[in-house]
Parts: sequence; structure tokens; C-alpha cells
Amino acid sequence: MDNKRMIFMISGGMDALLGAVVLLIYFGIIPIDLDIPRWIIGVLGGILFFSGVAVFTYFFTKSES
Repeated sequence: MDNKRMIFMISGGMDALLGAVVLLIYFGIIPIDLDIPRWIIGVLGGILFFSGVAVFTYFFTKSES
């Protein structure tokens, strides 16, 4: 596996993990009080999570050729 592909996979995985933490804050599982509206937290968490999963999945399933 080349380095560029590995870097994108790590980046996608980290984005998915960060998005998951933000979604846990949005759903109230992690009790943090922020001064921004809750819907913005939910949108940001969803975008981070699903884009991270998409990037990781794409580079994980991409063929070597």
C-alpha cells in the first residue's frame, strides 16, 4: 500500500472519529454546553462523520492498479 493511500485512509478515519464525538455531543451523550445552536453542531458532526467514512471506504476498497 502506498503512502498517499494510507494518509487518506488515516485522514478519513480521524474525520469519522471526530464527527462521531461531535454527534455524541449533539445527542447529549457527552454533556458539553456550547454557545452555538445545537442544529449547527448536528450538521457539522454529520458532515464530518459521513465524509470521513466515505473517504476511508473509498481508499480502502480502491484497487492497487
